[in-house]
Amino acid sequence: MRQFAFVGLGSFAMSMLERIAEVTDQIIAVDDDPTRIEHIKEMVSTAFTMDLLDEDAFERVFHDPVDVAVVDIESNGAAILLVTFRLKKLGVPEIIVKSNSEEYEELLRLVGATRVVNSDKEAALRVTPLVLSSSLTNFMPISGDLVLAEVIAPDFVVGKTVVEVDMRRTHHVNVVAVKYASERAANEASEGVFHDLDTTYRFKTGDVLLVTGKEDDVFVFSGVQKTAEHEKKKTNFTALLKNMLGRKKQGSAKA
Repeated sequence: MRQFAFVGLGSFAMSMLERIAEVTDQIIAVDDDPTRIEHIKEMVSTAFTMDLLDEDAFERVFHDPVDVAVVDIESNGAAILLVTFRLKKLGVPEIIVKSNSEEYEELLRLVGATRVVNSDKEAALRVTPLVLSSSLTNFMPISGDLVLAEVIAPDFVVGKTVVEVDMRRTHHVNVVAVKYASERAANEASEGVFHDLDTTYRFKTGDVLLVTGKEDDVFVFSGVQKTAEHEKKKTNFTALLKNMLGRKKQGSAKA
């Protein structure tokens, strides 16, 4: 059984811990707030209230091997970097770090983080496409620009099979599964379940397709067309953010 460690019990860590505790109690949790430790102590094998920056206490707690560590400290970036570095020194192979600052993401990876989670950014990546297209009912970035999405069957596929539409060649997306419109309509309280794709099945209005592909291709398939000005605006926006960060740093230095 894998051994999990939670260093800091912010909202992201608490959500993960509650889910993992449904499967295993092989969890070590530490935080400097006794109220949080009290809340989760029945769900884990070991729980300590401690100064997260105390190196001696840190090494005493994590003397046994840990497979996965989750860091969610509601503190300054320097503290998060230090804790991540210490976990790396202890040989933890997978270190997931919650950070609200993209500025620290590269540094966190350099000191040992295997994944940096920016909850606001990741939430935006998932929610924004749903606002852009009424055909998208769910959207999840997977890796790089690859995404998994639920798309209400576009008009151009209705009445055709997946072979006839030839989505991989014409739209560069793959259909993994389908929710039947008939099942969704029969039970309004349920969204239905996905079924393995039958290559002879003819799509119907209201079917929901589970598709994978590059973000841009999934957008086009679901009816979102990026304008010619998109990349220019994106470049201008990135430059604006860099200028803002630069002014912020200069102001901090003068202070």
